[in-house]
Amino acid sequence: MIIALATVFIFLILRFAVTLFNFISDPKLRRVNRRYHDLVSILIPARNEEENILTLLHSIDSQDYQDYEVIILDDDSTDRTYAICEDFAATRSRFSVVKGEPLKEGWLGKPYACHQLAQHAKGIYMLFLDADEQVYDGLINSAVHRMQAKGLALLSLFTNQDMRSFGEKAVVPLMHYILLNLLPVRLIYLLKNPAFAAASGQFMLFNAAVYRQYQWHLLSKDRVVEDIEIIKQVKLEKLPAESLLANGLISCRMYTNYQDAIKGFSKNFLAPFNYSIIGFLFYLVLVIGGPLLVITTLNLPLILMMCGLIVLSRVMISLTAGQNAWLNSILHPFQMFNLMLIGLVAIQNQLTNNHTWKGRRV
Repeated sequence: MIIALATVFIFLILRFAVTLFNFISDPKLRRVNRRYHDLVSILIPARNEEENILTLLHSIDSQDYQDYEVIILDDDSTDRTYAICEDFAATRSRFSVVKGEPLKEGWLGKPYACHQLAQHAKGIYMLFLDADEQVYDGLINSAVHRMQAKGLALLSLFTNQDMRSFGEKAVVPLMHYILLNLLPVRLIYLLKNPAFAAASGQFMLFNAAVYRQYQWHLLSKDRVVEDIEIIKQVKLEKLPAESLLANGLISCRMYTNYQDAIKGFSKNFLAPFNYSIIGFLFYLVLVIGGPLLVITTLNLPLILMMCGLIVLSRVMISLTAGQNAWLNSILHPFQMFNLMLIGLVAIQNQLTNNHTWKGRRV
C-alpha cells in the first residue's frame, strides 16, 4: 500500500512539475509588428465540410496578411463542399479549388489529400489548415516571423478550442491537458530527440523547399496521426521543428457533440503513447486509479494534498490554453471518466483495426 501510494504521488508531482514548467515558460506564438511579404500557400483538405468551410474561407479573406494563395482540395465529398468552395473562389483571385484524385492503395485520406495539395503550391511556405478553423489578424505574419527567426523546417500550432456544448467541454480540454501535463513543450524545439515530439495537424507550416525535398506526407502516408509522425521524421533528419500554442491567433471547433468528440479523440489517442496499449493502461491506472486509491485511505492530509496538486495543475493548464480554469476544475472527474472511455475505445479500435472516420476506414 505504501509503495503504491508513493508511486501515485511521485507521478502526480512529476506531472505537476511539467505543468508548472509549461505555465512559466508559456510556449505560445508571439505577435510581431514587423511585416513580411513571403508568399504563403494555404492548403486546405476538405471532405464533407459544407457546414464549416465558409467560416474558414471568410476569415482568411478578411485577415491582414496579403501575400498568400489558398488552394482547397475536395476529398471525394458527398455533400456540397466542392460547390460552396467553387462559388467562393469564383470572385476571389487568391482562392482556387481542385478535385482530389481517388484514394490510392496504401494511403490514408488526409495524408493523400495534403500530398496532392503540396503539388499545386507555389509559395515559399506551405500552411496546412483543417476546414473547421478560423484565423485572425496577425497569425500568418507572426508564424512567418517565427519560421525565419528560428530557421524552422516546420512550425505547428495547437489551436485555441471553440467549445459550445456541454459534451465538448467535457471532452475537448483533454487535448491540452495531456499535452501540457506530460510534455515540456519548449523541449520540442530545444531537444532533437524525436521522443520529444508533438504537433497538431490543425496548423502545420512548412518551409516549402524542405518539404519538396523530403515529401513529409509521403513518408507518413499510412499513419492515422500523421502530424506526430511528420514532426518525428523532421527531427530524425536533424532539422529544426517547433510546436507552440496558438495564443488566440487561430481557433477550431473540432466537434459539435459528445459522441463525435469521443469517437474523434479515440482515433488519435494512442499516438502520444507511441501506440503502446500497456503504456496507456499504466498511465490510466496512475491518473485515474491513483486518486481513487488515495481517497480510499481516508487520510485527509493526503487527500487535500492530492486535490491541491490536481486543481493547481488544471488551473495552470487552462490559463495556458486559454480555457475556463474553474469549469475545467469542476469537470475534472467527468473529464477523467471520458479519458478512460476514449482510451478503451481506442484500444478496441487498435486491436480490431476497425475505426472509421467520415465514411472511410482508418
